Amino acid sequence: MAHTLYRNALIFTANGDAGEEWAQALLVDDARIVAVGTEEDARAAAPEDAEHVDLGGRLVVPGFVDAHTHLLMTGEALGKVELTDARSLEEIQRRLRAARDTDPGAERVLGRGWLFDSVPGGEPTAAMIDAAVAEVPVYLDANDYHSCWVNSEALAELGITRETPDPIGGRIERDAQGEATGMLYETAAQHFVWTHLASVTSDAERDAAIDRTFEAYLGTGVTGAVDMALDEVSLATLERAVERHGGSLPLRVAAHWFIDNTGDDAQNIAQVQRAADLAARLTDPSLRVVGVKFIIDGVIDACTATMNKPYADHSNAEPIWPLERLKPALAAADAAGLQAALHAIGDAASGIALDAIEHAITVNGERPRRHRIEHLEYAAPGTARRMAELGVIASMQPVHTDAAVRANWDAMLGDDRVNRGFAWPEYEEAGALLAFSTDAPTAPYGAWPNLYVATTRKSALDSSYDAVQPELALPLARALGHATRDAAASVGDGATHGRLAEGYAADFVVVDVNPFAEGDESLLKTSVVRTVVAGRTVHTAGE
Repeated sequence: MAHTLYRNALIFTANGDAGEEWAQALLVDDARIVAVGTEEDARAAAPEDAEHVDLGGRLVVPGFVDAHTHLLMTGEALGKVELTDARSLEEIQRRLRAARDTDPGAERVLGRGWLFDSVPGGEPTAAMIDAAVAEVPVYLDANDYHSCWVNSEALAELGITRETPDPIGGRIERDAQGEATGMLYETAAQHFVWTHLASVTSDAERDAAIDRTFEAYLGTGVTGAVDMALDEVSLATLERAVERHGGSLPLRVAAHWFIDNTGDDAQNIAQVQRAADLAARLTDPSLRVVGVKFIIDGVIDACTATMNKPYADHSNAEPIWPLERLKPALAAADAAGLQAALHAIGDAASGIALDAIEHAITVNGERPRRHRIEHLEYAAPGTARRMAELGVIASMQPVHTDAAVRANWDAMLGDDRVNRGFAWPEYEEAGALLAFSTDAPTAPYGAWPNLYVATTRKSALDSSYDAVQPELALPLARALGHATRDAAASVGDGATHGRLAEGYAADFVVVDVNPFAEGDESLLKTSVVRTVVAGRTVHTAGE
C-alpha cells in the first residue's frame, strides 16, 4: 500500500458538527484518508516508507462536488461564442460576425449565454441575427439554456414553418401573421435545436467536448459531479470516456436520466424503467445512474416558470409536467429506488413537486428515499419547512443570482417576491439538506466564483454591480460545506465523500489563497495548485 503524508497545511475538513473543522496534516493510503489531524498525529500514523508532501502552509479543502451540472453541454459550450457579457445587440452582432470571419468554412455559428435584457425590448428575432450572419444557420442558447434564438437559415434548416405545431411544454414564438420569429422556448429548443445539432455532431467532437469539461473541472477543484439530464447521446459519450481513460472517468459522476413528458403515462414510465435498468447495469464507481430528472417548469427570466401569481406583464406559464402526469412517473421512480430530481423554479412548480413526492410516499409506503428539488429560485413561504419534513433536498446554484444577471429576473416578477429570491438561509433554518452547484453551462463552472456569489451576493462577472440581498449571503465555511459535504450527500455519498476525515475518499484541493484569512473578495483570485482524486494527483499548477 502506498502511503502519502500531506503536511504543513491549513486543512478545512468540512466536518461541520460531526468533528473538528480544521487540521494540519492528512495521511492517505492509496485512495482513502487514514488519518487527519495535527502534524504530530499524522506523522505517528504514517509508516516509515510513507512519501511526505510539504504543502507550504497552503489551504486544503475537500474536492468540490458540482451537484447539478451538464457535462457534455458544458464541454460543447466551451467551444461556442461567449455572449453573457455582450450587453447590447450591437456587441452580440459584432461577436457573431467575428466568429464567422474567423472560421468562414464553418457550416454553422453556435453561441451561448445571451441575456434577455441585452436585446431591445427583450424580444430577439431572426432578423437581428441575419443582420450579422445570414448565409449559414446560427443557434444561440440563452444563458439559462431554456430557450434558443436562431436566424432565418436555422429556421429553414430545422424545417420550422407557420404550420409547425408547438411541442408539449414548449413554444415557437410567432408574429402577428403566424410566422416564426426566431425564438424557441423550453421544449421547442430541446426538440428542434438540440435534437438537430446532436444529429450533425460527430462522436469525435463529443469526445473532445467531454474531455474539455474534465480538464476544466479538475482545474477548478471539482472532483465529483452530478450530471442532471443524461440521455442516450451523453451516456454513450461518457462510456467511451471510461474506456479512453483506462476504465474510470477522471472524476466521479453520478447521473440522473432525463424523462421527457410525452403526455402518455405508459411511455413516461417506460423511460423511468430505462433509468432503472441503467442504474443496475452501470456499476463502475466513477459512472453511476442514481435517479431521474423531471423539468416541471421553465425559468423566470423568460416568464416560463410556473408561478402562483402572474408575472409583471400579467402572464403566467403552464407546467411542463402537470401534477396528474407527474404523479405516476415519479411514483414509479420512487418504487424503483431511484432518486427523483425535480426542476422547479417557480413557487407553483415546487408545490407540484412536493405534492407528487407526497403521493409517491402514500403509494409506496415508508422506504429509504432521497428526492430533491432543483433551483428553487422563488419558493413560497413554508416550502423549506415542508421539504425538511419530507426529507427533500434543496439543490441550488448561487451563480444564478449573480448581481450582473439579476436585473431581468427582478423585472419579470416586478413585486415584493424579488425580496425572497434564492433564499438559502431558509433551507438551513428549516433543517433541509442544502447542496450547492453551478448548473453549468447555464452559468460559469468555476467553483470559487460560485462561492463568491454565495458569500457576498455580488457579481463574479462584473465588479461594478452592488450586492443583491446581501442579508441572504452565507459565511464561507457554511457555503463551502454546501458545495462539498452536502453536495456529496445529495446523491447518497455523504458517508464516503465530501469531507476530509478518516475513511473518506482522498479527494481534495490545494489552493494558493486563503479566503478565510484574506476575505471573500479573495475568492475571485483563488487558484487551484493541486487537485487530488482518490489519492492521485490529477492537476497541478503553480506549485
